[in-house]
Amino acid sequence: MTDLAETPATALNEAAPPGGGAAGHPWPSLEPQRLEGEELQRVNAWWRAANYLSIGQIYLLDNPLLKTPLSRDDIKPRLLGHWGTTPGLNFIYAHLNRIIQQREQATLYVTGPGHGGPGMVANAYLDGTYSEVYSPITQDERGMKRLFRQFSFPGGIPSHDSPETPGSIHEGGELGYSLSHAYGAAFDNPNLLVACVIGDGEAETGPLATSWHSNKFLDAAQDGVVLPILHLNGYKIANPTVLARIPEDELLDLMRGYGHNPHIVSGGFDDEDPLLVHQRMAETLDEVLNEIAEIKRQAADGSLTGTARWPMIILRTPKGWTCPKEIDGLPVENTWRAHQVPLANARDTEAHTRILEDWLKKYKADELFDENGAPIDFITSLAPRGDLRMSATPFANGGLLRRELNLPDFRDYGVDVPSPGATDDSATKVLGDWLADVIEQNPDNFRIFGPDETASNRLQGVYKTTEKQWNSAIWPIDEHLARAGRVMEVLSEHQCEGWLEGYLLTGRHGMFNCYEAFIHIIDSMANQHAKWLKVSRTIPWRRSISSLNYLLSSHVWRQDHNGFSHQDPGFIDHMVNKKADVVRVYLPVDANTLLSTYDHCLRSVDYINVVVAGKQPAPNWLTMAEAVAHCTRGLGIWPWAGTEVEGEEPDVVLACAGDVPALETLAAAAILREHLPQLKVRVVNVVDLMRLQSDTEHPHGLADEEFDTIFTTTKPVVFAYHGYPSLIHRLTYRRTGHNNLHVRGYKEEGTTTTPFDMVMLNDLDRYHLVMDVIDRVPHLAVVAAGLRQQMQDARMRARAYTREHGEDIPIVAEWSWSRSNGTGVSQQSSMADDTGGDNT
Repeated sequence: MTDLAETPATALNEAAPPGGGAAGHPWPSLEPQRLEGEELQRVNAWWRAANYLSIGQIYLLDNPLLKTPLSRDDIKPRLLGHWGTTPGLNFIYAHLNRIIQQREQATLYVTGPGHGGPGMVANAYLDGTYSEVYSPITQDERGMKRLFRQFSFPGGIPSHDSPETPGSIHEGGELGYSLSHAYGAAFDNPNLLVACVIGDGEAETGPLATSWHSNKFLDAAQDGVVLPILHLNGYKIANPTVLARIPEDELLDLMRGYGHNPHIVSGGFDDEDPLLVHQRMAETLDEVLNEIAEIKRQAADGSLTGTARWPMIILRTPKGWTCPKEIDGLPVENTWRAHQVPLANARDTEAHTRILEDWLKKYKADELFDENGAPIDFITSLAPRGDLRMSATPFANGGLLRRELNLPDFRDYGVDVPSPGATDDSATKVLGDWLADVIEQNPDNFRIFGPDETASNRLQGVYKTTEKQWNSAIWPIDEHLARAGRVMEVLSEHQCEGWLEGYLLTGRHGMFNCYEAFIHIIDSMANQHAKWLKVSRTIPWRRSISSLNYLLSSHVWRQDHNGFSHQDPGFIDHMVNKKADVVRVYLPVDANTLLSTYDHCLRSVDYINVVVAGKQPAPNWLTMAEAVAHCTRGLGIWPWAGTEVEGEEPDVVLACAGDVPALETLAAAAILREHLPQLKVRVVNVVDLMRLQSDTEHPHGLADEEFDTIFTTTKPVVFAYHGYPSLIHRLTYRRTGHNNLHVRGYKEEGTTTTPFDMVMLNDLDRYHLVMDVIDRVPHLAVVAAGLRQQMQDARMRARAYTREHGEDIPIVAEWSWSRSNGTGVSQQSSMADDTGGDNT
């Protein structure tokens, strides 16, 4: 067997072509055969071996095959991990091996209860993949000792189904996302089976409860199949689970109501022989796979009508199945006490050590491993061949399957800018036209995800080349709904995020467009993905995957239909907390900079790219050539906007990041140009926010010397920022001139009001920025006291006008840099305050 780290992607693709399939005949329907005899014993032996290896990982430091009586020194001093779900996960894995072999079915295994990590590691060890990617973990006694020692041990591996685990795309440490990840993996992989185990604890989370509806978005022809397996073992950490305690008919009705055809397998209780449970599980899987094959056949020949009713399995087994039934007089198996480490004091007393030894011996390791400690051929022969092994599937290492996007030249979609501010456009609308062609040129590996906001965010241009995928009823009144499409919309940010993550982790490309305030709903999911990317970078056999790209629009400064509830720019702050190697934040200032930025993001790998851009018509400041150069730099001086004298230091720096802050900054610069022409003003715009950080802190950071040449070390800097001001201070606190920095931004003042009233509420308006300059440039406070008073009066007039007329005062609403020749004079602008099409 070859090392995945050394196997070229082409070889893996040849072994398991995208979507998998049974030797060119995917989804065969086979005559069910009763599991019995040698085959039954083989499945059971695999399960026993996986259970033994799982327990060994949790408990043992040494003596892996119990060749001598178990002693205190053989047991780890800190016992960490989760046994309760593990035997069930091992049971399912063994049975999936059987059907993969029979049907040569490419299969991805997603485990919602990822805290059953020792089971996933054990199965990867049994099928040989683990030793291929981690050569010191050999299939012998010495390798088994290393396997056991590393688990939940300093310098070893985590206790969950983490990136270190071959075959995993879902760590499962945080519950709720397994099914959405599974469906994301299935999209555009028509011959892939995704077997997704949902723990009954996880099933109580909101995201998981919603993700049952993902089957309404799966196209039976172009997409793969998700087989949900709801594993009811009855308990969480300290409580029973809801779905395990409701009446069975209610549970079945629930699953039918979600659109599934449920099958129940129950067993392992009251000392039932596991062989009987194996037989029932095998019979059920045969029936389920044939149901799937029939749906796929109908989809292929066009005879499928209505929404497919996909099968699912409810597996009910004891919590901690096969562990000691009682410890110290208390019941353990089939109780919450089996959730983590059933025998938490195994090295503390001789009695507990003996209980652990008896538990391990019940699996009869001498029948499962040879004298050298290798799994016997009788067991390993159950493993599928090559990349059909679930731990070796390239679908769990998506970079092996990733194809570069065929991107149209974004420059061809740029807007005309004869001079700064001379034209106006909706930046996201322009982007939508480009994305339409991205979709057309990448019809099977790029999707757009969003919570019912794609058109609201002005990306409706994509509907020129695609539709929204929808596999429920379609009525004549509906627009842009189809059985297959590249836009995925469901009003659940959790599902959009989970689908996109699953799609990316299996080798494709995509983006998530969302209202800025409500992207916070997936804060924790973004955390987990950032952690996955951070760890994956350190694993040689993990290949790079496409970046997770956000487009946040309908942002804090332009929530015209809504108000305070829709105003929150804090997702940027949240993501900046993540590792610098992973996170990028961009604030393009107009249509051309947005095009350049998003082209860069869609080409990148292994990042989380946060892009914030307004959807309302706004001035275009830079030509396409200028935008490309500006985005390449990440930040830069706009000489046309300032009043610097060549060869002399500026008196003040006006800096900005974000489209609305840029508009207000330029308007402030125009006022200063008109009223204080002798003042030397430098205007700086920041597109790549991480350029503000030092190059010692972030890969995109500016060296101190370069930062100082732009922002100076001694002059006041008035910084107008899109989000919370504290973030700019945090990013620049080590800079020489940090004490000269004064930041204006969002300070939690908001309501449903006019655009200019909104910036005034937060002191980000042009008049207040001029006042800040007067207050901070030495000697101006007295000299420009009259201008400062004019600015105060202008604010009051603007506020009063909105209260009387319900719109912004014309001198603000109609101001244009281009038509005023860079002064504060009011001129009519073509820019409209267009809120049409915003339906939420």
